[in-house]
Amino acid sequence: MKGQLLCGLAMVLVGSTVVVSRIIGVEVEPFLATAMRHALALPVFLLLMRFNRAALPRVSRRDAALLLVQAAAGSVGYTVLLIQGVVLAGAANAGIVTGTLPAVAALFAVLFLGERPGVRLGLAIALAALGVVVVTLPSGAPALDAQRLKGIALVLGAVACEAVFILANKRLSRPMPALALSTLMSAGGLLLSVVPAWLAAGPAPLTVATPALLGIVYYAWVPTVLGFLLWYAGSARTSGARASLATAWLPVSAMLLSALCLAEPISAWQWLGLGCVLLAMVLATSRGQAAA
Repeated sequence: MKGQLLCGLAMVLVGSTVVVSRIIGVEVEPFLATAMRHALALPVFLLLMRFNRAALPRVSRRDAALLLVQAAAGSVGYTVLLIQGVVLAGAANAGIVTGTLPAVAALFAVLFLGERPGVRLGLAIALAALGVVVVTLPSGAPALDAQRLKGIALVLGAVACEAVFILANKRLSRPMPALALSTLMSAGGLLLSVVPAWLAAGPAPLTVATPALLGIVYYAWVPTVLGFLLWYAGSARTSGARASLATAWLPVSAMLLSALCLAEPISAWQWLGLGCVLLAMVLATSRGQAAA
């Protein structure tokens, strides 16, 4: 029970990144925000490594290439696309779409790893797709609807990047300690984002509004570092299938926080889309429960 509670709290924090991305994206260029996030998180991870007397493992060239792909997709691509997508689609819609991650990861496993989908998995993928379709239904002026569609497409791109991160991690030749992996991902994210951030910034002096700066600090230290600690502390106390079910808190947290913190209205269609996505998550993650 404690393990599930810790995993659920970690997912609530991850859901809050959708809301804080809206605050950041209005003021800060996405690559710059990504570089600042990892620049703030990396020293904390290094201190945790030192405190736990942990060392970075030696990796083969193949695993080094996979780690680079993971950092590009999960540490940079996910953050950049999410920030851009949330600004256009709104935090509530973006939160619902991020909840499709288990189904998208399962779909990628079928397409690229040759896994055979069962009826349960196929239904989960279909429900996730239906949830995304529901939140894209027209509700306003054509220009606003086109903007929302573009934003949802960007958030789906972020989900695809995270799915690549998950699948690449499974292809490593040997499991890597969670703290070491998080440290490497943060370092890789910083290295891969600092040049695009510098190019995007140009010669103009850097100015970041206080709310956006506080949002980046929060993103780096709370969902990134604290979320990591909560998730792995929780997953160590419960089964993998039960920990996966805690991801259902991600879209719920994102949608409710968007209403509370950003005063975004929640429509009946969004509730329906959320229901489809949550059911898809349960079906996709409970797939591993039978095997556990």
